[in-house]
Amino acid sequence: MKSKRNERVVRLKDKIIFVFSVFRVSGGDGQQDWEVKYSPSYVCALKGSTVKISCTLKYPSGYKIETVFWTKPAVPDGDSPNLCLVPQKSGRVQCDRENNNTYSITLTDVTEADKHIYYCRFTTNLQGGKWTGIPGAQLDVTGRVNLQVETQQSVKERESVTLTCNSSCSVPQQTFIWFRNTQRLTTGTITENQLQLQSVSRNDAGNYQCAVSGYEPLISPPVYLNIEYPPKNVSVSISPSGVIVEGDSVTLSCSSDSSPPALIFSWFKENQSSAVGSGQSFSISSFNSSHSGRFYCEAQNKHVSQRSASVSRSALQTVTWTVVGLIFIIIIIIIITIIVIIIVFIK
Repeated sequence: MKSKRNERVVRLKDKIIFVFSVFRVSGGDGQQDWEVKYSPSYVCALKGSTVKISCTLKYPSGYKIETVFWTKPAVPDGDSPNLCLVPQKSGRVQCDRENNNTYSITLTDVTEADKHIYYCRFTTNLQGGKWTGIPGAQLDVTGRVNLQVETQQSVKERESVTLTCNSSCSVPQQTFIWFRNTQRLTTGTITENQLQLQSVSRNDAGNYQCAVSGYEPLISPPVYLNIEYPPKNVSVSISPSGVIVEGDSVTLSCSSDSSPPALIFSWFKENQSSAVGSGQSFSISSFNSSHSGRFYCEAQNKHVSQRSASVSRSALQTVTWTVVGLIFIIIIIIIITIIVIIIVFIK
C-alpha cells in the first residue's frame, strides 16, 4: 500500500506560519474516510475559567489508533508540540480518552496565553496512517464579556415570559445568575442563559440584569420588564371634604392603579344608565339638592375597565335648611333681647 505526503502552508490569524503534514492513504482508502470533528469548534472563555474541547476521530477500517495528542501551531522550523506533555502546562492541562474514538483536552485557569487554534492529531499502526484535524478548534480568552438582556418589553399579568442573557463571549459550562432591581433572584426557572417567569404579577416588574457566576462585576446593563394589568383599587375623593353647602363648587376625583395608566374615566350616578361626566375629575359648579346621590367612576386602560365604590350619599347632602333654621333662631333671639331691653328701660 502506497502513501502520498502533501505539504501545506497555512497562515493563521495570529500571523504564525507553520507547516503541517496530512497523510492520505492511496488505494482503497479515500480522504473522506479520514476526519476529525471538534466539539465545540470555537470557545470564548473568561480568564481563570476552565475549558474543555473534544475531538471525535474517523479513519478507515483496518487501522488501529496508536497515539492521540493535542497540539497547536508550531513555531517556524519547529515541530508541533504535544500539549499533553508540555511541562509549563503541567497541572493546568489534562488529556483524556472519553470513549473509543473521542478524546478531550481540558485547560484550567486559562489566560490570554492560551489563545490558540488547537488540533487533535493521531497516528495509526500502518505507514502513512497519520492525520491532523483541520481546521481545528479555536480558543479565545478575554477578561471582559459584554452581557445583554433580551425580552419582551411588556407582558400581561398572569402570562409567562422568558428573558435571555446574550453574551459577546459564548462562555461554556458557566452558570448565569439573575437580578431584579439589583437583588439576586431566588424565583423563576434558570435554564442555561435563560430566565423563565411563570404567571407573572405586577410584583415581577422591574429592572433585570444578568451575570456569570463568579464574575458578578461583569453584570449586564438593566432592562426594564413592564407587567401590564387592568385598573385596580379604583377610588373617588371629594373636594371640599365634609359638609357641602348648597351653591358650593364640588369636585370629584378618580384614581386607580393600572399599567398602562388608565386614560379613560367616566362618571355615573347610581340608578342612571348614562354617564353624567367624563375625565379624571368631575366638577359641579353650583351644588344643589338635585345633585344629591351616590356617584362612582369607571377607570379604563387598554385592557379593561373597573368601577369604584359609590361615594356615600351623606357626603353630598346640602345643608341649606339647616343654615336657614340657624339664622331664624338668631333673629328670634335678637328680637327677644330687644324687647327685654325696652321693657327694662320703660320700667
